[in-house]
Amino acid sequence: MRERRFFKAVLLFTVIVLSGRAFCPVGQAALKGGCARVNITPPVGVWLSGYGSRDKPSDDIVDELYARALVLDDGNNAVAIISVDLLWVPLELTNKVRAIVKKKVGIPERNILISATHTHFGPKIYAKTKLGPKVADNTVDDAYVKTLVKKMTDSVFIAHKNMQEVKIGAAKGRLPEIVYNRRTRTPDGSVKMSFSFPPEVIATKKVQHGSDGSVAVTFSLPPEQPELTFGPVDPHAWVIRVENADGQIIGSMVNFACHAVSGSGYADWFYSISADFPGETVRVVEQVEGGICIFVPGTSGNIVPLERGQEARFRIGRAIAGEAVRKLQFVSTSDKVGLDAMKAEVKFPLKKSPSSDRIMDADEGKDHLVTEIQALRLGDVYILGLPGEVLVEVGLEIKKKSGLENLIIIALSNDAIGYVCHSQAYDEGGYESGSGTNLAKGAGEIMVSRALKLLDRIKSRD
Repeated sequence: MRERRFFKAVLLFTVIVLSGRAFCPVGQAALKGGCARVNITPPVGVWLSGYGSRDKPSDDIVDELYARALVLDDGNNAVAIISVDLLWVPLELTNKVRAIVKKKVGIPERNILISATHTHFGPKIYAKTKLGPKVADNTVDDAYVKTLVKKMTDSVFIAHKNMQEVKIGAAKGRLPEIVYNRRTRTPDGSVKMSFSFPPEVIATKKVQHGSDGSVAVTFSLPPEQPELTFGPVDPHAWVIRVENADGQIIGSMVNFACHAVSGSGYADWFYSISADFPGETVRVVEQVEGGICIFVPGTSGNIVPLERGQEARFRIGRAIAGEAVRKLQFVSTSDKVGLDAMKAEVKFPLKKSPSSDRIMDADEGKDHLVTEIQALRLGDVYILGLPGEVLVEVGLEIKKKSGLENLIIIALSNDAIGYVCHSQAYDEGGYESGSGTNLAKGAGEIMVSRALKLLDRIKSRD
């Protein structure tokens, strides 16, 4: 009799435990998320980064600059993505922000990704830029940089403080028609840099699809000009939707590959502080959808906007926002999303005769540059953070070989190392592989190899 009662008790206990697990899976807490933005606009008079031809400080503010943060926590892991309206972010600054965030809110440093929107109208924050070391009347505002670090960390603190139960999801759109590859090849195989085209040439634009799945945007040139072959673009615009329990957006992320130089064709803005088209993109998405939107660039080292100028800046930004809003409408979201993060050190060989007007790592005098790559996992969505201005061919190769359907590559992540080019670019010549980088031939292939290994590692921990 006692044995029968004991058996019933054990059976009842087992049913209760199994039922509890059905409703509350072991280790599965509710996914929480938060977003925030903090104004980082510098005072007029700071020197701007992006163009070595600038010979005086900034004299106006066209629109405000921001640090925007997205923080997610699945109960076991927390990750933070910070987007800042800057040309780039050196690893020295990245690590300062990471250390403060870890101390204040406990997010591990490897779980924090910082990317610059690559606006060419933001403040100079790093002495080793295209303009070389500090020179008279062209210095970094050190007081501003100290404040910048605090404000970037503030964006994470506020986002973390405002976390609530959320669902997230990602979707992929297409928008090839507003960009093109500026590394155009002449009949002899060498590259002729085509930074912009006149309106009559732009009017001939065509989007061409290759048999290998590649996409290129081409133009017809006047008969008297040599024929040019146009390289590939990355046609995809990724969005991430973060919504609350009521299905309302509290945050979003937009990823697209295009150089933030659309305002450079308008002389009156050349010395003005501005977030360029990424600022317009997030402004429109936030206005239409609500919440806080962050923009992060794809591999856009050689990808430029179709048009430049005052109105072009708004058109490019609104076009990206329009595609983002369209895809955000029907994103499938879930709160059953596990988070993970990894980063790995990468060493790139340097040219034997480095360019004097480009960025150098702290390992000056050595034959290599040390930096890092980073991978985040948000459920079945993978985010790869790559340093520097990565040529689109490098990014497309990683996407092709990764075997991942949902892979978002964020360039200009965590460090500033100049252009990262595939080997063919060195053979062809051109700005990016010439004076645009101190990295030696083979850098692009090293990045592809190391990125694929890191993605394989984080996939194996699913």
